[in-house]
Amino acid sequence: MKKTHAHHFALLLVILAFVILASACATTGTTSNTITTPTHSTTQKQPTPKVSLLSGPITYVALGASDAVGVGSNQPGSQGYVPLLAAKLPKGSHLVNLGISGIHVHAALTEELPIALSTSPRLVTIWLVVNDFIGGVTYEDYIHDLDTLLNQLHSYTHATVVMANLPDLTRLPAFANQTTAQKAETLREIQHWNAGIAALATRYGVTLVDLYSDGSQLTAHPEYISDDGFHPSPAGYVQLANLFWEAIRG
Repeated sequence: MKKTHAHHFALLLVILAFVILASACATTGTTSNTITTPTHSTTQKQPTPKVSLLSGPITYVALGASDAVGVGSNQPGSQGYVPLLAAKLPKGSHLVNLGISGIHVHAALTEELPIALSTSPRLVTIWLVVNDFIGGVTYEDYIHDLDTLLNQLHSYTHATVVMANLPDLTRLPAFANQTTAQKAETLREIQHWNAGIAALATRYGVTLVDLYSDGSQLTAHPEYISDDGFHPSPAGYVQLANLFWEAIRG
């Protein structure tokens, strides 16, 4: 009997040792799998960081009319808002000023836009509204042509587009002969056009320079208006360039 009990005790020790060994092997295998199996985070592609518009030299294209040309300043080639704005860009940037005095948006679609699309611009500024507004172009025709312009820039370039709207034109000396009723009607139309411009800016992700807000500073200060009573003065162009620059940096 004693021998039998000893035999059973030895057998139990062997079985217990086998169970402990098997448990250790299972634990080791589980740990190994946890370490070597790649997780989702180690294989996920990281997003590409956005490159700032002003991180290096760019091509800047200006679409506009006489204001882009610099009419009203003493030295249009350097005092207009377009060259002033270009001077703020990173060193080595290239300016393509497509401004044409007296042009409407409809004509700009064939005379300015094709050149803009061919230059692969990184920045585009647009101020093409005053001539249409005072030239008898209907609101519907203007909005249709502006929609076409913005759609083309959105579809065929990767440019940041910054666009200005109508300031309060009734403050200009050129509108001084309007009656109170005429000025009130002009203001209603300006607000109507600006609402349409803002809607298109939102649709195409365009940054809007609101010249009408805050009391229309561009037309409220006499020193910002040139002797012709209509175009900006050199000081006015500095103010206009600063407004565009704030929008670009923002």
